[in-house]
Amino acid sequence: MDLEGMISGKNGKSFITQRSAPVNDPHFWDGRAESFTEFAARTGYAEKFLKIMNPEPDWTVLDMACGGGTLAVPLAAKVKSVTAVDFSTSMLAVLLERCLDRGIKNVKRVHGRWEDDWNELGIGMHDVAVASRSLLADDARASILKLQNAARRQVYISTMVDAGPFDRRMFEATGRKFSMGPDYIYYYNLLYEMGIHANVAFIPEYHADNWANHEEALAGQRWMFNSLTGEEEEKLRAYLEDHLSFDDGRWWLPYERLCLWAVMWWDNRRHKE
Repeated sequence: MDLEGMISGKNGKSFITQRSAPVNDPHFWDGRAESFTEFAARTGYAEKFLKIMNPEPDWTVLDMACGGGTLAVPLAAKVKSVTAVDFSTSMLAVLLERCLDRGIKNVKRVHGRWEDDWNELGIGMHDVAVASRSLLADDARASILKLQNAARRQVYISTMVDAGPFDRRMFEATGRKFSMGPDYIYYYNLLYEMGIHANVAFIPEYHADNWANHEEALAGQRWMFNSLTGEEEEKLRAYLEDHLSFDDGRWWLPYERLCLWAVMWWDNRRHKE
């Protein structure tokens, strides 16, 4: 999604609002594929998600917008097969490399996006459909219906709570207003409007950011913004210079951020439309 992007309104339809990052742009994710995958692998998110999910060995699973395999890789050892779909070719390349390194042979990669015709992509039916931190399509209701239509048993989705992984202090430092659109409560209410009474659990992630030097620290913030103006970058640089402290060979921010993710799931056999 671009800075002037889309968020879902009534019945999942879209209207224009300001977005903080181009999260629906495959080129954005192509550039972040390796760093995002490495970070996601060390937060413990996947282990906590799978504990909620409690996968069964006979399951076939659709992992929509799979990224570099945050869930697909650990899931592969616990289920019959995983179909991993993403619109970023770099993310799919990272996933392939991780599968080859681990000898994983039951993950099928598909290059595609939410808006595509899933029949043409050959996605097919699965026991369980998952969309982890990835409900990025313009029409949220249509995306949820696609997940339902692809799942025989259960559907799992997760989305951020409040600001999620974004650091509001960084936006205040640049003078840019933070606006990421609706968080989990919007999607929970949308599910309710669709007749789905979803279960909800929360996954905490603690972010204690640190870098090798100031330039690396500055580069590490750019993903939050849809391009920085020269003035904004200088303000951000000044903020980091004022707040970073050196300890144990790394530069650290003086605060730890709690990022919450909401996992919502339901038995699809009772809620198919």
